[in-house]
Amino acid sequence: MMNRIESPAALKAAQAKYQAALAAETRRVLICTGTGCLASGGLKIYEALQRKLNAMGIPCEVQLDGEHEGETVGVRKTGCHGLCEFGPMLRIEPENWVYIRVREEDVDEIVERTLQGGEFIDRLGYRQGGQICRAHDDIPFYQKQTRRVLEHCDKIDAESLEDYLAMGGYSAVSKALFEMSSDEIIQAITDSGIRGRGGAGFPMGKKWAQVAAHDDPVKYIVCNGDEGDPGAFMDRSCMEDDPHRLLEGMIVAGIATGATEGYIYVRAEYPTAVSRLTKAIEQAEAAGLLGDDILGSGKSFHIHINCGAGAFVCGEGSALTASIEGNRGMPRTKPPRTVDKGLFEKPTCLNNVETLASVSGIIENGADWYRSLGTETSSGTKAFALAGNVVNTGLIEVPMGITLREVVYDIGGGIKNGKKFKAVQIGGPSGGCLTEEHMDIPLDFDSLKKVGAIIGSGGLVVMDEDACMVNIAQFFMNFICEESCGKCTPCREGTTRMNEILTRITKGEGKMSDIDELKDLAEMIKTSSLCGLGKTAPNPVLSTLKNFGEEYVEHIRDKHCRCGVCKDLASYHITDKCIGCTRCAKNCPVGAISGSLRQKHNIDPSKCIKCGTCLAGCPVNAIKEG
Repeated sequence: MMNRIESPAALKAAQAKYQAALAAETRRVLICTGTGCLASGGLKIYEALQRKLNAMGIPCEVQLDGEHEGETVGVRKTGCHGLCEFGPMLRIEPENWVYIRVREEDVDEIVERTLQGGEFIDRLGYRQGGQICRAHDDIPFYQKQTRRVLEHCDKIDAESLEDYLAMGGYSAVSKALFEMSSDEIIQAITDSGIRGRGGAGFPMGKKWAQVAAHDDPVKYIVCNGDEGDPGAFMDRSCMEDDPHRLLEGMIVAGIATGATEGYIYVRAEYPTAVSRLTKAIEQAEAAGLLGDDILGSGKSFHIHINCGAGAFVCGEGSALTASIEGNRGMPRTKPPRTVDKGLFEKPTCLNNVETLASVSGIIENGADWYRSLGTETSSGTKAFALAGNVVNTGLIEVPMGITLREVVYDIGGGIKNGKKFKAVQIGGPSGGCLTEEHMDIPLDFDSLKKVGAIIGSGGLVVMDEDACMVNIAQFFMNFICEESCGKCTPCREGTTRMNEILTRITKGEGKMSDIDELKDLAEMIKTSSLCGLGKTAPNPVLSTLKNFGEEYVEHIRDKHCRCGVCKDLASYHITDKCIGCTRCAKNCPVGAISGSLRQKHNIDPSKCIKCGTCLAGCPVNAIKEG
């Protein structure tokens, strides 16, 4: 076990010790064990590689204890490498080679041909446009990214304090304790221009200053890790891949504001994050970096983990603090604000995971360093979960102000299967829909607000030409309707009514007056809901009505879904390409298809249940929708 670190000098000595041990590793194999790669076998590959090296008598360093003499091969189970769809992934240093979709049976070949023979195995390499990209930096997915918050995720063992120290970890805590006053810390955060990454974009320095201004001896730092947006996993990756970075940001926040207690509110559906955070807290406390008398300074800060039950509304600040207190997670009216009366009625600084994980870099490198990326009013970087119909799905971090076109085509590799781009749902259920006309606007807080969208926590769901936007709006409204806490009538009843109307439209039962009713309901919910989640709930409907209004009209007036997604509006017919093979008739579950062998068949629309079995099974593509 690591000795307790009781001074800045001792911290620097520990960092130097582990940096030297890291430098002694002649080769390093970094195996992704983020949630995605764990699910596809990343841990099995890590264990198999360790067994193989040990069996061959090759010195293998899996824990950076700093005591091993001589050159070794470092084997680390790291966090997310980003290219989630291509896992399990691993990277080999110093060549920086990347292997994708690695299987356990590939391990022997990797050791013998790559680690011993210095040879790249082409079949395990990433390909784009027919070309093999061997090195990490040659892969287009990474070329326009700048990892700051996620910089350690694919480099260190998430469960190793030693690895974090080797990267200079906890230097920001030491600097905040011994070289800066509280005012100087808050000023650095303010000058950096960082705004909350949880969605609202509130200036972080202003929030810290408001909490610090209170004379109350009891204050709290609360980290919002309740990442509820469908398709979002940025905060989860930060927590499970680099937990000490989050702890360090919370400690600095405590030093700056005068708080001595912190809570991490993380949803119970993130067991890996909970496990690794728990271990990180234990390690930091044992090493004297957290708890009482941090680094011998006489100052204390304690961190607790609170697991939420998965209520979307608990992403809202007052609902979150109510849940930590043991009450039902429901928002309250404001003022008072959380900074004045938050957790247990005390001044509370509430930031999300990514925001707090940015703190150490600002304190160590300065405000100008942070401002060197991003835009004038949206500085720094932003992590996004890139999902949907793109070639490269996964976790990305880019400078604020990058365009949607760069994200979708340069990083995402374009639309799958040669389809056309249609839209991006940004910011989760409460976000908005961006279309082709928005491809070149900067992705920053203010530019998106002008077009009726928000960054939110950072979900990006890309849709191709086959996506029905009415169906998409109904999907998100159904989610919001189910997740409404029910406290205020506008959100509880308004979202239910909007969901009923959208469902009716997708079933071909809509009326033209429904469009005006949707707009009226949306305006009412936005202006009169109690919390921010309710006020943004209509965004998916409003943005799809604005950008794809013709699809609503087609669903209502023509009883037609151009994408064939809304099955109640689908109709099937057999074209002259039919060869009379009878396969469709045999497969039809309700006997709606008739015809003789080698003769064109017909579908009886009165019997057809629109299941699509005939469409999927036709060998000559003779069955069409519409």
